[in-house]
Amino acid sequence: MTSKPLNDTVHRVTRRVIENSRQSRADYLNLMDREGERQVNRGSLSCSNLAHAFAGAEEDQEAIRAAQGPNIGVVTAYNDMLSAHQPYYRYPERMKIWAREVGATVQVAGGTPAMCDGVTQGEAGMELSLFSRDTIALSTAIALSHAMYDGVALLGICDKIVPGLLMGALRFGHLPAIFVPSGPMGTGIPNKEKQRVRQLYAEGKASRDELLASEMGSYHSPGTCTFYGTANSNQMMMEMMGLHVPGAAFVQPGAKLRQELSRAATHRLAAIGKAAEDFRPLARVVDEKAIVNAAIGLLATGGSTNHAIHIPAMARAAGIKFDWNDLSELSSAIPLVARVYPNGSGDVNHFHEAGGMGFVIGTLLDEGLAHPDILTVWDGGFASYSKEPGMNGDTLTWRDPGPSGDPEMLRSATAPFQPDGGMRLVEGNLGRACFKSSAVERERWTVEAPCRVFETQREVNEAFKKGELDRDVVVVVRFQGPRANGMPELHKLTPALGVLQDRGYMVALVTDGRMSGASGKVPAAIHCTPEALGGGPLSKLRDGDEVRVCAATGQLSTDADIDAREPAPAPAPDQGMGRELFAMFRNNADSAEQGASSMMAIAGL
Repeated sequence: MTSKPLNDTVHRVTRRVIENSRQSRADYLNLMDREGERQVNRGSLSCSNLAHAFAGAEEDQEAIRAAQGPNIGVVTAYNDMLSAHQPYYRYPERMKIWAREVGATVQVAGGTPAMCDGVTQGEAGMELSLFSRDTIALSTAIALSHAMYDGVALLGICDKIVPGLLMGALRFGHLPAIFVPSGPMGTGIPNKEKQRVRQLYAEGKASRDELLASEMGSYHSPGTCTFYGTANSNQMMMEMMGLHVPGAAFVQPGAKLRQELSRAATHRLAAIGKAAEDFRPLARVVDEKAIVNAAIGLLATGGSTNHAIHIPAMARAAGIKFDWNDLSELSSAIPLVARVYPNGSGDVNHFHEAGGMGFVIGTLLDEGLAHPDILTVWDGGFASYSKEPGMNGDTLTWRDPGPSGDPEMLRSATAPFQPDGGMRLVEGNLGRACFKSSAVERERWTVEAPCRVFETQREVNEAFKKGELDRDVVVVVRFQGPRANGMPELHKLTPALGVLQDRGYMVALVTDGRMSGASGKVPAAIHCTPEALGGGPLSKLRDGDEVRVCAATGQLSTDADIDAREPAPAPAPDQGMGRELFAMFRNNADSAEQGASSMMAIAGL
């Protein structure tokens, strides 16, 4: 089948991104070229520096000393509290063996923090979550600062971890880099059952023991959580950008195929270093077209709203300017081809079995809806990512995934679930915000009702329990932006708001906080910018003001004369759980649309 020419909207948005980024991208590439020349090889280090660098290398010591082959630095986000990262425990020692098979060596360059948003949801620790991304980027830079490496293996999967690793690695973009995932845990109890028990608990109709048993049936073993939230959206984007071995995203831990994909990643890093014939530095792989492809994949699969923040931040690290106008315009042209829980009934394991990323990329390429000509880490180009991996005996192979194995989960771009993407920009006199339309029934895309204004999730849930929200209502939760308290996810709101919706009320959420890819069925205008802190429009709303949220028309507005009002006073920042240590990040953070990064703002990127 011959692919169609590139879609006009995709072409137009890409040209705009290229033009808007012309100077910043040139500056970035010039810096990477200079860094590549300055760090020609580790042999330029002094004898004392070198001796320190390989003193602990044991049997690889002589090979590193003699520079016999490429030395691959591993940056790992391993910990065994985070289920997705628990399998990484053995990866470095296996990668050392695989590297020796091709005359290379591996050293663990450093580790990064890896917090679990699932553990910190609704708790004080969630206020550190977004800025853990900047901390991870800084940790990655420290790991790679030793000038010892010819390539980088990035071991990370979850929410802020992949964006943080990429942001840090891009500042060492003169090196090749590959992300090495570990895969999702097996499917647990049905997702609808999990959601049912959560809502029963919110109504006081299920006990804590019943809720815990349900949650343990969902999150039960090593591997990524199986709903299509930020972690799994990360894996989708790494495929769309060509930063994985093709098809590596959703193969479960412990499978022979998973091990062979990781082995192939190690071998490939040895083959794309500067001394090899097929040099593919990260700075050239992550270009404007790759960033647009990431956004296209997000829209086509109904991925996490968190990436409306992460994509601009990752792009900035590569000297690329990408904003919500670009995302919204792409959404008008990119069909929704996947429905994965919470947007559908099946999880990422079902998605993978139905054809997964190979099918998605294939149908997008066939219809001219993604850039086919990006430089990937793999030698077959982006077309290789339209295949699915498998084993032929002991040999790793790829094959055409064929038609969708489940039309309720996965459809072609010619017969999609909806003709446009899963995310929309809403704006008006209350600011600009993101609306995840793929998760919401179309008849709920428009909500117009009196608002009730809150400043914490706890206040919302208390009002719900008292019956104060049993009506059509727009729930406003403000002072949740990056500068106010680190922009925590407000996932604790989902059960209560879902119950109100099930009772027949028209309900919407408006917030300058986040809701993530697990936000579910309630219409929500999130990441509202300007944020309330500093006098943003949400700070001037009062209880009872009529608010309109409409994904169909792109409207986020109130009839109230908010310009004539003084902003409400902001609550004092909370202390404890280390939050006071992150004041520098909060005070210097830029807007959600720019990526909500203090690191980028301070660096002037």
